Amino acid sequence: MESNIQKNSKQPIEANRGFQVWWKMTRPHTLTASFVPVLLGTALALKNGHVHIGLFIAMLIASMLIQAATNMFNEYFDYKRGLDTEESVGIGGTIVRDGIKPKTVLNLAFSFYLISLLLGVYICANSSWWLAVVGIVCMAVGYFYTGGPVPIAYTPFGEILSGFFMGMLIILISFFIQTGTVDSSSILLSVPSMVLVGMIMLSNNIRDLDGDKENGRKTVAILLGKKKAIYLLAIMFTFSYVWILGLIISGIAPLWTAIVILSVPKPIKAIKGFIENNVPLKMAPAMIATAQTNTIFGFLLAIGIFIGNFFS
Repeated sequence: MESNIQKNSKQPIEANRGFQVWWKMTRPHTLTASFVPVLLGTALALKNGHVHIGLFIAMLIASMLIQAATNMFNEYFDYKRGLDTEESVGIGGTIVRDGIKPKTVLNLAFSFYLISLLLGVYICANSSWWLAVVGIVCMAVGYFYTGGPVPIAYTPFGEILSGFFMGMLIILISFFIQTGTVDSSSILLSVPSMVLVGMIMLSNNIRDLDGDKENGRKTVAILLGKKKAIYLLAIMFTFSYVWILGLIISGIAPLWTAIVILSVPKPIKAIKGFIENNVPLKMAPAMIATAQTNTIFGFLLAIGIFIGNFFS
């Protein structure tokens, strides 16, 4: 009887399909990297007047679906390359831990892309069809981040590309679909989001540094080493706050955006967590604090912009 139990425990438990399993597969703590930029871009557009709620909702859902699909591609390709095991640290590993079939994960990711494409048609029809090209490029980057012969995540360009496409570009698209243009202030105010989204990836790579090195990756964290990668993380956190201060002084950002300072405890927690711990499992809270920095900073910045628009 014991042998049968052991044998069955090694087989995929396809019946384990509870909501928590499917929700975990989207890696919800990373979804802030998609909806916060949409909120910021829309907040910036308010200064030009009316906001189209339908376009806002469509952009929000499409961005989150692309992010979730990107996470699922990551899940699938990490499994295919043998990088995920039941002992892997993190919320990935749905295939090896929860028994979800690899093909199911891949099909669900492509289904999310399909829904995003349909939403993109609606967005383009109400703004500009040039956005179709931009959207397809964004989706391609999402797929090739961990897919293809040379995944972006295995190179030193992961932070830069994820920050640009999931941070700055989403803000600018969200601004454009509401206003029909992109101005200098929207570009400048999107820089901290680009930086902080990139830092989510850097924090993940700091945590996984040893394992990634064994698997032949060449991430920024590996090239710099843990100590210098943490320095870079701290510098980029500091840069984000100083950047907003500079925009306030120059009159580009309203004074109210200074409330981003309330998010400072999160990056401090992240840096301390990485400095004090070397075990991946113990560094996980620092990685979460980095993601929360992006979330709270972005929300506070959006609130500051909303209030600034109201009193301008």
